[in-house]
Amino acid sequence: MSSFFAAHATHPDAGMALALVAAQIDAQRSQRAPAFVPTLGLIYLTDHFAADAERLLEDAQRRWPGVAWAGAVGIGVIGSGAEYIDAPALSLMLGDLPETDFQLFNGRRPLSSSDARTALVHADPGTPELAELIAELSERTQSGYLFGGLASSRERSLHLADGVFEGGLSGVAFGPDVALVSRVTQGCQPVGPVRRITGVAASSDSPRGRPGTEVSNIVLELDGQPALPLLLADLGQTLDRPEAAIRALRATLVGLADADAAPLGHGGQFGVETRVRHLIGIDPARDAVAIADLAVAGEQLTFCRRDAEAARRDLVRVCSEIREEVEALAPDRPVPALLGGTGEASAPHIAGAIYVSCAGRGGPHFGSPSAEALIVQRALGDVPLVGFFAGGEIGHRHLYGYTGVLTVFVGR
Repeated sequence: MSSFFAAHATHPDAGMALALVAAQIDAQRSQRAPAFVPTLGLIYLTDHFAADAERLLEDAQRRWPGVAWAGAVGIGVIGSGAEYIDAPALSLMLGDLPETDFQLFNGRRPLSSSDARTALVHADPGTPELAELIAELSERTQSGYLFGGLASSRERSLHLADGVFEGGLSGVAFGPDVALVSRVTQGCQPVGPVRRITGVAASSDSPRGRPGTEVSNIVLELDGQPALPLLLADLGQTLDRPEAAIRALRATLVGLADADAAPLGHGGQFGVETRVRHLIGIDPARDAVAIADLAVAGEQLTFCRRDAEAARRDLVRVCSEIREEVEALAPDRPVPALLGGTGEASAPHIAGAIYVSCAGRGGPHFGSPSAEALIVQRALGDVPLVGFFAGGEIGHRHLYGYTGVLTVFVGR
């Protein structure tokens, strides 16, 4: 049965912050039997410590020899019930997974194992064609499911995998014997119906479609009608009142979904197949709208806004779904009393968790300090948890925005 220990701390000095975390980990380990021998470490640093990333990794390797390390830098980090945003802090978790059950990968050490079922992925947001790299990595896993996020920093956008990297992606691939349950929670509310993209401004070869597929970041038509009037109608605005219209447009985003996907899930909220992107402009001369992604003719598009209450409800929902799925798993075989068991079958439980949330979420979006982390803690219980606030979230084969990706390790 795998165990996890997690701790978090803030301190102006990076070395002291790690020392505080190590003291917490040591205190937890002293209360746990049998002996805990960590093999995998996850570490997330706020960008205040970006300049110290190499030194912190070396210090962690000295403190816990034999541990494989992965992680990233974010503008904030998450611990059990706590968020540190725009503060010098780190969050760390140790696990004793069998070394044959996971594999680190990075730019110098590509993922090579055909036994990889899923993977935790961190990436530099400045990497060219990142969405395509994520989709390609997804295809190299048995389940096709990835989880993680993009580093977010005002300085160096770093990610770690037994080294500190800028550019590309890295992470940890897990084999089929590591039981994981993961969900994506959306943070936006549709303000109009789901429509189909029927006209874009240009044609080229699409990386997401077949050669010749029409793609552009300029959307001309939705359901055969000019796009801009539909957007303004959804917002209840008119260009005759430009100041009010501009305010509404600045608060508006778009949700994109593949042609055959189900864009909406529970209660009319966006489902996991919807990717939220920025609305970056309008073109009144062509009655068009511009978005921060390539729109493919035939895909589905929904105008939307960030909504704190909808995000709260959806986060509670995914936490409940995860707990229910874990509890529904069949109990493991009985552990004999001679081996420290009770002779009864052990029930599955959440042994540890990783939560990656959008840099635009967190306590400030939910209305109070650490509010988002506290929602997760109340829903899951006081389980070991690490995470960070990302510049984009990775779930399944998609790159999201304004979402949270919650993944738990299932213990037996």
